[in-house]
Amino acid sequence: MARWFWVAVAVLSAPVAHAQKVVTPTSPPPAGYVAPRTSFGAPSIEGMWTTNFILPMEASPRTPTLTLPETDAKAMADLIAGEIAASFDAQLDPEVPVNIKNTSGLAVVKGERRTRAVVLPADGRLPYTPEARKETVTGAPSSYDNYEERPNWERCITNLGLPPITFMGSTNIRHIVQTPTHVVLRTEYGDEVRIIPFSATHKPKELHTVLGDSIARWEGDTLVIETVGLPNKDRKRAFGNNLLVPGTSTVVERLTRVSDSEVVYQFSVVDPSVYHAPWMAEYSIYRSDHQNYEHACHEGNYSLPNILRGARVLEAGKVGKRY
Repeated sequence: MARWFWVAVAVLSAPVAHAQKVVTPTSPPPAGYVAPRTSFGAPSIEGMWTTNFILPMEASPRTPTLTLPETDAKAMADLIAGEIAASFDAQLDPEVPVNIKNTSGLAVVKGERRTRAVVLPADGRLPYTPEARKETVTGAPSSYDNYEERPNWERCITNLGLPPITFMGSTNIRHIVQTPTHVVLRTEYGDEVRIIPFSATHKPKELHTVLGDSIARWEGDTLVIETVGLPNKDRKRAFGNNLLVPGTSTVVERLTRVSDSEVVYQFSVVDPSVYHAPWMAEYSIYRSDHQNYEHACHEGNYSLPNILRGARVLEAGKVGKRY
């Protein structure tokens, strides 16, 4: 299965606080714009939406500002895409060098070319604790003893539909369906469907799924989704140089329609064991005429058996020999 979305596209501390507040920002639409309504009167964000851009998670020395003018944005996007493609040229996925360059450039949010997803704090850096920052680079040793100890995404159990929803370079369809009592978010990459009730309380822990337990509410024209109970096995996410989302965290997502063709998607992760201050990131998804297709992760997938087989080769000291 393809893993190019795990490549870092950005350079990835302070004392731990005893509590962490939830950031509740807004991304209002332009003056005069009113989102269309569903048949039951809710703001409509229904339909097919996609992303096809390059977006580092954090600020870096070469991109200290949140936005870039169009005259500079293309060169920066080409530079980042080239670095990602080059990192895969030496690996075993020949599709990546081509796919990663087939984008619309740096992400556009409400008409601005963005250099990063993080908008709060103002310096564009995630407020990791020192220990958490180290984990994003090194991480805990992985076990290769059996398949159940491998990450869920590697086993095709979860993928890019886990909240917060990962942005990625190649086109990736999200299908949103609304009813008076639920909102449904389906992500094509991974074929994951989140059926989210409008509720003020979470289900008992025993009823949480591998996608966590999500509840939704409206704050004006903004759909707010709160998720708890995510699997700790999936704590490292594919956002630039890894985003930490521990099983003890709360993920808050906010979707606001700002035009007929654009929805701003904002997200934050609340967990004082990892983040010493509130933060928020955002990107936009855009209306698409494409349809969702099956993401057959298991079909023809020899990755997991070969990963375990490779570990046995290393243990046997037979590297470089026919096994």
